[in-house]
Amino acid sequence: MGLLDRFRGVVARRGRASPAGTARNADARYLTEWVRAHIGVEGYVEPKTTVTDVTVVLIAADGEWTRRIVGERGAQRLAGDLRIPVYDVRKTGYPQRMRDFDARRRIERQRAMEREMNDMNDM
Repeated sequence: MGLLDRFRGVVARRGRASPAGTARNADARYLTEWVRAHIGVEGYVEPKTTVTDVTVVLIAADGEWTRRIVGERGAQRLAGDLRIPVYDVRKTGYPQRMRDFDARRRIERQRAMEREMNDMNDM
């Protein structure tokens, strides 16, 4: 059974997927493509909160990351299906490269805003 099959929702007897199943299927496809498009991806499973179900953060070697809700069953199958290492974030924490990536993005956004402001002042 493949990744997409495992994330599919309950299929009605008439062959239509439930709306929740369709969303899970889209998330599974997104995660698969994200792993294919990035190098050195690791998964970090985040616990269920009062606001969200179990989530996974995929973090590439350069620190770029993405997050999706996968639920407990999805999190359990993630490592095997995506063939990446998966860690419990409560035990390992987030890698420094993720924080460094976010810091670089903040600096880039700040510089872009400053350039826009300077361009507007020059008019």
